Amino acid sequence: MMRPMLNDPALEKVLGFCAEDPIERVFLEDVARRGFGRFGAVEDGTTLSALCYFGANVVPSGQGCEAFAGETAMRRTRMIIGDERAVGELWDEAKSVMPEPREDRRGQPVYVLDEPPDGEPSGVRSATLHDLELLLPACAATHEEELGVDPMQRDPEGFRRRTVSQIQEGRSWLWAEDRKILFKAEASAWTPSAVQLQQVWVDPAVRRRGYGRRGLVELCRLLLERTPTVCLFVRPENEPAIRLYEGVGMRRVGTYRSVLF
Repeated sequence: MMRPMLNDPALEKVLGFCAEDPIERVFLEDVARRGFGRFGAVEDGTTLSALCYFGANVVPSGQGCEAFAGETAMRRTRMIIGDERAVGELWDEAKSVMPEPREDRRGQPVYVLDEPPDGEPSGVRSATLHDLELLLPACAATHEEELGVDPMQRDPEGFRRRTVSQIQEGRSWLWAEDRKILFKAEASAWTPSAVQLQQVWVDPAVRRRGYGRRGLVELCRLLLERTPTVCLFVRPENEPAIRLYEGVGMRRVGTYRSVLF
């Protein structure tokens, strides 16, 4: 029998749930610690057995995620994303009352790195607001490559604000020479246990020259001085990215699924 959804669970219970799997639940822990968004949960006695973040994206985790189907269907959800099994539980319950997705990405491998990799140094550094006009089109291009939507067409002001926020929060890095981005990446989540990277990108004009590897190696070394683990996930058909991640020593630890609308 489906258990009822608990609205706005206590922070200590959310953090306890996330501590059970700090890599898979890194995004949930990050937004909970920062007080962002709204959560639903399923309780099992005194602890949580399932948790879900509700924003533009819906992010479920745990067992019993079908309980979040009703809330998900009521929202203008752009994407359901998270652990493959949890997303499957939610989507199997919600799909009869939700629009047909434009894409269903199964089997996205999750990678982690907890030892500094070897490699040549690079010019990777934290982005500043002076980099905004250089970064903004690169971030938009990465977003479109990954999600199939041009954010500068859908919501240019909102995307610009989010890019500024990433820079101001110290969650954006780049390596640029002669006004060309040789490597860039952002953090989509950051907790005491892990940093989750997203939008790893090299300008198409300079790809296949080793900049991606050098930039990622340098960034991971910098981050591992501050946090125990670097993690990310990738589309299974993106073989060049998978070769890059495995080539710097990342290992696969799980699988995500994304249902896009």
